[in-house]
Amino acid sequence: MSLGIACLLSAATGFVALSWEILWIRVYSFATAGRAHAFGHLLGAYLFGIAVGSFAARRWCSGEREGRRTIRALATCLIVGNVVAAWAVPGAAEVARRLPPPCLLPLFALAAALLGTALPLLAHASIPADGLAGARLARLYLANIAGCAAGSLVTGFVLLDAAELHLVGAGLALAGGCVAWGVAARARSFALGIAAPIALFVSAHGMSANFPLWEKLQLKTDYRPGVRFAYVIENRSGVITVDAAGAVYGGGAYDGRFNVDAAGDENGITRAYAVAALHPAPRDVLVVGLGSGAWTQVLAHHPSVERVVVVEINPGYLELLGHRHEVFTLRTNPKVRFVIDDGRRWLHAHADRFDLIVQNTTYYWRANCTNLVSREYFELARAHLRDGGVFYSNTTGSLDILKTACAAFPHVRRFRNFVAVSDRPMAVDPARARATLEAWRVDGFVHVPAFRIEEILGGAGGDWEDRDSIVDRSRSATVITDDNMASEW
Repeated sequence: MSLGIACLLSAATGFVALSWEILWIRVYSFATAGRAHAFGHLLGAYLFGIAVGSFAARRWCSGEREGRRTIRALATCLIVGNVVAAWAVPGAAEVARRLPPPCLLPLFALAAALLGTALPLLAHASIPADGLAGARLARLYLANIAGCAAGSLVTGFVLLDAAELHLVGAGLALAGGCVAWGVAARARSFALGIAAPIALFVSAHGMSANFPLWEKLQLKTDYRPGVRFAYVIENRSGVITVDAAGAVYGGGAYDGRFNVDAAGDENGITRAYAVAALHPAPRDVLVVGLGSGAWTQVLAHHPSVERVVVVEINPGYLELLGHRHEVFTLRTNPKVRFVIDDGRRWLHAHADRFDLIVQNTTYYWRANCTNLVSREYFELARAHLRDGGVFYSNTTGSLDILKTACAAFPHVRRFRNFVAVSDRPMAVDPARARATLEAWRVDGFVHVPAFRIEEILGGAGGDWEDRDSIVDRSRSATVITDDNMASEW
């Protein structure tokens, strides 16, 4: 095999292999609800598979470099590897229904092992043992690296933003199958020539079938045949699902509901109305993270609010607004401006100041959550508050976040699982807060019932907690920083 052909095949196999890894990490991370260790575990399984495949390839790297034995071994591994890679995704969904997420890793490692044989076999088939072997190997390796990088970028940033995962996977299966078929043709083996197109069809069918992938990965043992999500939105930022009951999930983790009515309060929306007891009259509000849109809808109708800036990293959540009447008008509310960006990056890039910054942050243990709960982030938010401004954030039950808030701000109050911080005392006139709550209307008809007003102002059941109590209760906790990432690890 000429070095030029080998380099093309090296780039192609690298593109396909890394593209599969991008799909697998999305599947595995979703199955774990985005836990911090998910990427490391999947990467470890992938690299282990590559190492095993490379080691196993030694048995075919003997004798003449142009021997059909090596080419046949390469074709066989690519054919079988492509089938296993494609079926690893639906296979993972079935495994997730019965076993913990780490049990998915052997499927991906096996596929990686089969695909990992390609580079050493190509090197043996195309590089003679002479003085130029090192230079030729470098070219072959460079082609593989270029293909891997292109696979990560094209699949992660372009393909997954343009099509659903099963369609992208079907395309990868076809691409990988065609490469395997081409190598099989060069091997001049009748059996491989028949097996290659059959395997191509089997692998493409495995990914293109409209199976309930996300339902199985998210619901796991609770999944029942026939259960389907009401909405599934996929893009390069992640996967958003909405179940039949209206619960919103981002990357497999609960994100909230569309409810804006404090009477039922199935999503804890009373916490949004509680800002009336934190700031007397906020005019400018920043919301970091849109989610279902319920919180933004409520805040945008606060009697004194004039402007709401919403920074959301995933544009799929804006698409959700058009599906539910509770938040439908949010899209055309002249007070509200939507920005698609990372919240922390947006704060670094802008000098705007706000009376109120609100974020209904995701679970503290999820990957990258440190960026929104660390001491450095609290200080960044502080720089964007006006005098007397309040930063109000979900702790999701983390004592570490409460301790971090106390370390960053002199004035701290907790309402249920939210923490409010400010440079000024948050002592709001109860009569004024009551008047605000009584006047609060969402779309002209949803109001705060009297018993919720009493809960907010009276602190029924220990809803409110002051700074001294929080400090005492969180003594054994850790202040989260960008370096220690204590919320995730």
